[in-house]
Amino acid sequence: MSFPIGVQLYSVRDAMAEDFEGTIKKVKEMGYDGVEFAGLFDNSPEKVKAICDENGLVPISAHVSYDEIAADPEKVISDYAKIGCKYIAIPYAVEERRPGGELFDETVEGIRNFAAIGKKYGITMLYHNHDFEFEKLNGEYLLDLLYKALSADELQTELDTCWVNYGGEDPAAYLRKYAGRAPVVHIKDFVAKSRGAKVYDLIGIDDGAQELADGEKDFSYMPVGYGVQDMPAIVDACKAAGAEWLIIEQDDPSMGKTPLECIKLSIDYLKTINK
Repeated sequence: MSFPIGVQLYSVRDAMAEDFEGTIKKVKEMGYDGVEFAGLFDNSPEKVKAICDENGLVPISAHVSYDEIAADPEKVISDYAKIGCKYIAIPYAVEERRPGGELFDETVEGIRNFAAIGKKYGITMLYHNHDFEFEKLNGEYLLDLLYKALSADELQTELDTCWVNYGGEDPAAYLRKYAGRAPVVHIKDFVAKSRGAKVYDLIGIDDGAQELADGEKDFSYMPVGYGVQDMPAIVDACKAAGAEWLIIEQDDPSMGKTPLECIKLSIDYLKTINK
């Protein structure tokens, strides 16, 4: 079986900001089947739905911060339902909201509430990991503790395969661990010279790491198939896990390419192994 392939539009956020509709059209022309949103750029849900419909793209899901959802859960969730999304993913949790943090219990109850509202609108909640959830508390990964605190009915996974690897685990094995709870998978590639690279500037977290003395990057996001990931093994694991969608994400461009060129390289490669 082959999977439908989507793209996390954060990968081309500058192009989206400049030309929302035109960028969506380019994504379709590249061969993508669906999109995952990272903001609507002041467009109404009705307009976004119309643009997706016109271009024959499935609005799969959206990344929406915990705080944004919590500010008005009914409106946020219903807006994405109007677009046609089946999933809303919390893109990351700040330290206070992770297991062991002072706001963790509040966060669990909040997600439980989001899930209950989501059911009314046909939307399932997901959590998108980074590598910092692979720190341990009482011998268990924070990510596993989060998924233990909530049922699969309340929270599904959106495993980011780059960050699973960078966190020290085998992405294929981790996908199998969450079989039946992994409907949407982030397919992401990278190269890293060492652990401890400065990788979280994009989400406003100071991880304390430094750039290399010569100015060379210690960590680079790469088009799928151009980094260190064993992508055939990951795709096989997605099948074993019962995934529905593969979503390509590249947070920053590399190889001297533009973000749009990078996501084109990614889907061209992924199609060669997605069979």
